[in-house]
Amino acid sequence: METVTSADGTTIAFDQIGAGPPLVLVAGASCDRAVDARIAEGLGAHFTVLNYDRRGRGDSTDTLPYAVEREIEDLEILLAAAGGSALVVGLSSGAVLAAHAAASGLRIGHLVMWEPPFRLDAAAQRAAREYAERIRALLAEGRRGDALELFMTVVGLPAEAIAGIRRSPYWAQGEKLAPTLAYDAAVMGDGSIPGERFATITVPTAVFTGGGSPDWFRAAGRTAADAIPGATYGELPGQTHDVAPDALAAAVHEVTAYARRP
Repeated sequence: METVTSADGTTIAFDQIGAGPPLVLVAGASCDRAVDARIAEGLGAHFTVLNYDRRGRGDSTDTLPYAVEREIEDLEILLAAAGGSALVVGLSSGAVLAAHAAASGLRIGHLVMWEPPFRLDAAAQRAAREYAERIRALLAEGRRGDALELFMTVVGLPAEAIAGIRRSPYWAQGEKLAPTLAYDAAVMGDGSIPGERFATITVPTAVFTGGGSPDWFRAAGRTAADAIPGATYGELPGQTHDVAPDALAAAVHEVTAYARRP
């Protein structure tokens, strides 16, 4: 484990693995670097991967009050640790955070977004706002387990699966991560695509979704790519939101290969 210190004094922990061009991996909601270790290992076959704990997760510290801008500063300091610039791969809501960082002008060599969970219809966006309010309320009451259960319900896990997870070793880890669910809710806003902001992104960008994911994921991915100048869109056959490490690594390697040619 290595650490860097962000602009507001927050300690950000990361693991560096693999060999090749530098890559920073940005986790999604309810995940830390331990959860994403297999993804990092897959990418490590082609890249030098910095797999980090976003603030408030794992071995990273936290500084309140939270702001999305502070997470962008965290990513900036990781890019410095990677040598000043790097490929950035964002997973789910982490992809949206990475896109905001690109729009802020960070030195990102190439941006890859895996299944950004944007919602395109008004009803889903209203539900996203209600979810964010409920998450904040539950966490304010100290009800971390209930907040985690709400998150799992919203992402589509059936009640019996959640009951099983509650009995698993993961649950204690999930409750530790629960306060950061509010952070990802802040990153996502109402779930709509921030078209004007994404139109300012100038780094090469690729958006991927899984062929086995629900239709709305693929629609969101295509629309997000359309909002970013020059972005490409691709589907990985048979993959779902829980993407196989080797499938994602192969796609990232292929789409960024031209940028590494002399």
